[in-house]
Amino acid sequence: MRRVIHGVFAMLALVAATAVDRQPSRLSWHPATPIAAGGGERGAWRQNDSRYDYVDDGTAAFDAAGELAVAWVDQERKDVFIRKLGWADGRPAGTAVNVSRSPATFSWQPRIAMAPGQAGTMYLLWQEIIFSGGSHGGDILFAKSSDGGIHFSGPLNLSRSRGGDGKGRLARATWSNGSHDLAVAANGDVLVAWTEYHGALWFARSRDGGATFTAPRRVAGDDARPARAPALAAGPGGAVWLAWTVGEDPAADIHIAQSGDGGASFGPVRRVGAGPGRADAPRLAVDGAGAVHLVYADAPAGPGARAGIRYARSKGGVDRFSAPRTISAAAGHGTRSAGYPAIGTDGQNGVYVIWEVLNPATARPGSLQIAASLDGGERFARPAPVPGSAAPPGAGNGSHQGLLGKKLAVDGRGRFAIVNSSVLPGVSSRVWLMRGQARQ
Repeated sequence: MRRVIHGVFAMLALVAATAVDRQPSRLSWHPATPIAAGGGERGAWRQNDSRYDYVDDGTAAFDAAGELAVAWVDQERKDVFIRKLGWADGRPAGTAVNVSRSPATFSWQPRIAMAPGQAGTMYLLWQEIIFSGGSHGGDILFAKSSDGGIHFSGPLNLSRSRGGDGKGRLARATWSNGSHDLAVAANGDVLVAWTEYHGALWFARSRDGGATFTAPRRVAGDDARPARAPALAAGPGGAVWLAWTVGEDPAADIHIAQSGDGGASFGPVRRVGAGPGRADAPRLAVDGAGAVHLVYADAPAGPGARAGIRYARSKGGVDRFSAPRTISAAAGHGTRSAGYPAIGTDGQNGVYVIWEVLNPATARPGSLQIAASLDGGERFARPAPVPGSAAPPGAGNGSHQGLLGKKLAVDGRGRFAIVNSSVLPGVSSRVWLMRGQARQ
């Protein structure tokens, strides 16, 4: 009885904390665009000898000209690919480029970042499943393009450890791949964070545009309280924000640390969203005024229970976050749960959040929802389905090696791109792009 009562009160708290404008979202959409297609084979795990044949792990970013770069993984070829697309019609511009070029080892969960004010300069980060003698395989690799994604430098291994880098552990037998993030500061510094299976959270930065990086520095986490799901954001004046959650804790909170010197050092760790439930999968974005926007998934009744998406904002530092509030529709949608959000800002007053709608029977996502605020996060419109985001019958939406990806990109004109993937077991897989924008 105690567990049931706790669940009831937790759900009442979730509903009470919801602050959503009941007006519909003022968003318009373009037709979906196919990006890649593959088979549907997901054989037994045999490390890098596994028989996989599917495409997955899509992500996107806008360049300085407002065009799109989309990256994904081809599991059969074990590599990360990227290509440019025009915004107007969503059609590919040029051929797909193999960035990882490592067919002997799996490459998972890419991230893209653009260098501000440097047309054609983009960075790619991913998790390479290299086994180096530790209990888990994984390293964090990086590559740079100076010609708009036509050519990339050879992959640079930033971690070179036996720790199983890119793993975000929930429990000893449960973890998510893709536990890493990439951001670029206004001065061009490249910022990278990742966690390892045994719990450490690492941070490194480059002050020469990705040519070299500092030695990784441990920020938090250990084997007893493993850090998980890091998120990075860079603001004005050398401000860097780093958020994460922790595993092995059914009442985990979101942890945030702030740097005022571009990541050379971080101040005290603060917690956001303290409560009885489990907080997970934080994401950060900074707007043009320097306000920091945070979203994460929160299960008030604990792990495995129905979750919603919570939002908080700070206009004045790590100690100044507003009380988190629920912006998802999970509380009013039967047994469906919301998880693994992504967030972006347009540099002005537009804040856009998407999240996975999870099937409680399988814990797999089946579609995406979106909520937007056009007043800097004061109010969010009623959540709405992302048109065309649903997986076909019998399929599940990606990513299948871990749901900590970044499917959303937003530009300075209120345009956004969402990349999704799905696998129909034994039949087919696909990666596709959905484009939309705010109507003023």
